[in-house]
Amino acid sequence: MRDLAPCDVQSPSLPAIAPDAPKPKVVVGLSGGVDSSASLAILHDLGYDTIGLTLWLMKGKGQCCSEGMVDAARLCEELGIPYHVVDSRDTFEKYIVDYLVEGYRSGTTPLPCSQCNQAVKFGPMLAYARNELGADYVATGHYARITRDETTGRHQLRRPRDRHKDQTYFLYDLDQDVLGATLFPLGDYEKTETRQIAARFGLHTADKPESQDLCLVEVHGSMQEFLDRYINRHPGDIVFRPDGRVLGQHTGIHHYTIGQRKGLGIAFPEPLYVVGLDAMANQVLVDTRDRATNPACTVERVNWVSIDPPSAPLRVQVQIRYRSPAVPATVVPLGDRGDRVQITFDEPQFSVTPGQAAVWYDDDLLLGGGIIEPFAIAPDGPDGQSQTD
Repeated sequence: MRDLAPCDVQSPSLPAIAPDAPKPKVVVGLSGGVDSSASLAILHDLGYDTIGLTLWLMKGKGQCCSEGMVDAARLCEELGIPYHVVDSRDTFEKYIVDYLVEGYRSGTTPLPCSQCNQAVKFGPMLAYARNELGADYVATGHYARITRDETTGRHQLRRPRDRHKDQTYFLYDLDQDVLGATLFPLGDYEKTETRQIAARFGLHTADKPESQDLCLVEVHGSMQEFLDRYINRHPGDIVFRPDGRVLGQHTGIHHYTIGQRKGLGIAFPEPLYVVGLDAMANQVLVDTRDRATNPACTVERVNWVSIDPPSAPLRVQVQIRYRSPAVPATVVPLGDRGDRVQITFDEPQFSVTPGQAAVWYDDDLLLGGGIIEPFAIAPDGPDGQSQTD
């Protein structure tokens, strides 16, 4: 065991520890990277009773698996704190692998990260922390912040200080119980500060390269290679949507996604983009960019995070991809349960993709989110824009 080097860290969004109170016990999810390592060190330095934990999701070389476990175990050994590995491979197979395969087979582009956070990571990790380790909190290296509305008692999810590392888009599906027992130590820091903190603490992960791909991609080489292990290739037609002309052949609809331009292998006077995947007809539909936008979409499996489900339309900023900016829109609840909404964009949006998440905000406050439903592509409207149900 070694003591951490002195490091004056400040995390205003973390619960304060009273001098005469017992140390809160927190289980820190460790991937072996700098972010989760720094989160553990910050909490340890602030006086929390820390325990390291890694979820074993799959075999392979991904940073969240074998290599990450070695680095996580080394860190916990250096700090003299317990380290646990939980075999979550069956859960990952059921909720992520099967979910992805079924989605791509049906012509959607599923978003695995939010599904994984909700079904594989946070909920099961919190249950293990409470039931097996008697912990009060779980913590991760995500860049996000959690606050509490003292009027309603509702826990709120907010964007972090470092907007370039904002991961709230992937966290929209966490429920109130999980949010109330989760700590995000990095929400108040820039990424450069995280590395500086790790270096000042003397962590061996301070200069570790950042993982750039999905864990499945890291293990299998590409999403296409992963999917080809589960879905047989069924070649079919690439169809020009306006007139039904066959422009070429595709290698299987699971190799394509809405908005894709490259890799189509067809010649046309102007660039074409994938605008639809018809699993029943086994067709990939393409069109020009000016007709590849959608004025609206319907969202299912909605989780209202920071507010109660509203009964009236809301003016919000909506994010339909992780790296896309949030755009002005109106969210209209459908039905009485609040688990389905209609989103109408102020301006039609390019590459609205069924299976991906739509997440809406009020400034830095994440209000809610859900999964974009498949839409039927009708003939072009009089304004030249594609129409959706």
